[in-house]
Amino acid sequence: MRNGKACAKAATAMNRDHRPNPSDVQCPKKVGAPIRRTEDPRLLAGSGEYTADRKLDRPLHIAFLRSAQAHARLVRVDTSAALEAPGVVAVLTAEEIAGDFKPVIPFSRMANYYATPILPLASGKVRYVGEAVAAVVATSRYLAEDAIELIDVDYERLEPVARPEAAVAEGAALLHEEAGTNVLIAREFKKGDVEAGLAGAAVRVGGRFEMTRKAALAMEPRSYAAEYEKRRDALTLYTSSNIPGIIRDAISESLSLPGHRLRVVAPDVGGSFGSKGSLYAEELLICIAARKLRRSIKWTADRLEDISSSSQAFAEIVDAEMGFDVNGMATSLQADVIGDVGAFSIYPWTCGLEPVQVVSFLPGPYKIQSYRGAVRGVATCKPPTGPYRGVGRPVSTFVCERLMDMGAKALGIDPLEIRRRNMVRAEEFPYRIASGIIWDKTGFVDCLEAAAEAAGYDQLRKQQSEARKRGRLFGIGIASYAELTGIGSRIAVAPGMPINTGSETAKITIDSTGGITAAFGVASHGQGLETTLAQIVADDLGARFEDIRVIQGDSDEVPMSTGTYASRSAVLGGGAAKHASEILKGKIKRVASHLLEANADDLEVSEGMVTVLGTDRTVSFKQISKAVYSDMKTLPVDAREELTASYTYDPVNGTTAAATHIAAVEIDPATCFVKINKFVVAEDCGRIINPMIVDGQVHGGVAQGIGAALFEELIYDDDGQLLSASLVDYVIPSAPEVPMMDVVHVESESAVAGGFRGMGEGGTIGAPAAIANAIADALSPLEIDVSILPMTPERIFRLIQNAKFRAKGKS
Repeated sequence: MRNGKACAKAATAMNRDHRPNPSDVQCPKKVGAPIRRTEDPRLLAGSGEYTADRKLDRPLHIAFLRSAQAHARLVRVDTSAALEAPGVVAVLTAEEIAGDFKPVIPFSRMANYYATPILPLASGKVRYVGEAVAAVVATSRYLAEDAIELIDVDYERLEPVARPEAAVAEGAALLHEEAGTNVLIAREFKKGDVEAGLAGAAVRVGGRFEMTRKAALAMEPRSYAAEYEKRRDALTLYTSSNIPGIIRDAISESLSLPGHRLRVVAPDVGGSFGSKGSLYAEELLICIAARKLRRSIKWTADRLEDISSSSQAFAEIVDAEMGFDVNGMATSLQADVIGDVGAFSIYPWTCGLEPVQVVSFLPGPYKIQSYRGAVRGVATCKPPTGPYRGVGRPVSTFVCERLMDMGAKALGIDPLEIRRRNMVRAEEFPYRIASGIIWDKTGFVDCLEAAAEAAGYDQLRKQQSEARKRGRLFGIGIASYAELTGIGSRIAVAPGMPINTGSETAKITIDSTGGITAAFGVASHGQGLETTLAQIVADDLGARFEDIRVIQGDSDEVPMSTGTYASRSAVLGGGAAKHASEILKGKIKRVASHLLEANADDLEVSEGMVTVLGTDRTVSFKQISKAVYSDMKTLPVDAREELTASYTYDPVNGTTAAATHIAAVEIDPATCFVKINKFVVAEDCGRIINPMIVDGQVHGGVAQGIGAALFEELIYDDDGQLLSASLVDYVIPSAPEVPMMDVVHVESESAVAGGFRGMGEGGTIGAPAAIANAIADALSPLEIDVSILPMTPERIFRLIQNAKFRAKGKS
């Protein structure tokens, strides 16, 4: 905003002093400027509006009876006492609502995939602790929760299936009998002769690696409010979701409700990290209940509900091996992955989302000649795994980067150097990796070298040498990764899902007052889209930044809105904004050419003004809109174009983003706590829209990555009971655990519109692997490897004790 005022002042001063015309003044571009987020004043002042803030007309409230059994048949659900409780309007069970909806099926044409139907309430049996069995609708949340206690359920206990290895064993109890197996998805990627490559390798390294279950743990729990309109028998669902368009279409199909009678709005959303990026049974049920009772209904999860029933992350076990030649070049890689996908597939992404991406991205940014990656997604008695910041790539990067370090150690090569030798280089793009993914031209090597320079890598190694002489456990870890971002239709159709996730729409309108509204299908959940998308529109339309209102997260605003996931908002939303802006800019110029009596090609549009080049003749957007909409004498009839433009953008292949993370850590041998002394990130997210927002995304992502590496773990016992269901037991990093970070931007423009690349997930992808390698490096004098995350103090203590025991045995 300051830039716009400065531009106007400069133009005025030049005109006053009879110097160059305003058209000669170069106004600063908004894209690339660290403009403060326009969302922040309302959010920081408590003026934001979240779903739970919605003031509905005489709303009812809903509470859920959740299963305490991990696997059991529902013999009897007696709701009679609950129905008589004060304030209760209805008690719903699967039988009660059976005719009110069609199950939602997370369909896919992938081979070896079984699609589990998504139901609002458990029917026939329960498959995890926390699954909703019944719902009470009452005049207050308190009365609804009181009535829940009066529901009597008889369970016939079935054998729980809590461990994925046990789930694939012969004779294991089946969660979905109709599937005939607990393996809900199985895929394999192959290139070349892996067995021959490993047999001929000079060095082979490998092991069993694991990343345990995580909770997304957004600041705002899941929250839904269904507003019923009797006049049209219509619903507006306010939801803390990042895919409102997909939710609208799924519920519309399930309830046989036309889209014009179902609006889905994601207002301010207090974080998602992926867990709010799928359809939930509670969203479906609250709409069924509101329509059935013809009343508006609200629900907000408490923290226990959110942790135990929202989709969870990772839960992957990887047996992997990598071969190297004598020069340290990776020749071959093989991996067998078991993904613990929980009890159900998720809509629309399917249960293959996390585990299949592990084997897809496992080769990373490296030239590996032969590859075999096989994966099985296995049903267990736990909540479904779903999207989580990074989706599969934190696990694949952890495994690949550990193997790189293990290979470097076996060959006596520095970890930085082995990556230099194996990375895809600039002249080799576009490069198809062994799993079939194509990387477009990206700064793999540039990021590696920039991170090493920013970290002072050589000096760090000297510090480490001195620290080890004094017996300190000091380690340095490197992790490089690549990811597909802003995926277009060519990638999106590959899994055979029935929805379009490869395009995005922008609609930009100038009203009769000159005000500009830009509507998008993407949906913000805290990443600053109102600011960054306005920056793009301001530059490409030639508007003033402060005149632009951005609307997103509303299924009514554009014909097909999907949402925000897979680091797509800048690439797809920004690309759509650029194209729509150019179309609208053409209309503005055509109208202005009449008003200014000049050829449209001789006009320049900037800061909400249209100027004839080389003159001081100008007309404002406000004057143009008045001429189009109000003043019928100014323009000929055929020149009155509606000042609106819409564009649906498809980047087809998407684009590649990359980064290198370097961490320096020290382990306290007395407490086994890990302290991160230095953390450096060099990332290539293409042309940067707002460096301040990019830095914030990197910082937040790394903080989450630290949690995955050192603290966060959902622990289930063999009976499928969650033992870490509160923030007393589920530990997340706090401010003292998150170090100051150095962030280096390698700004290589991509081939998509605007040159943007996605970057919202990178911090969580690179940080766990870098920290794991740093811990392994710190413990290397004790001959300890790191193969599981998080590396909690307890795990480090046990590793050190085992190492001492081994050393004692050798002596």
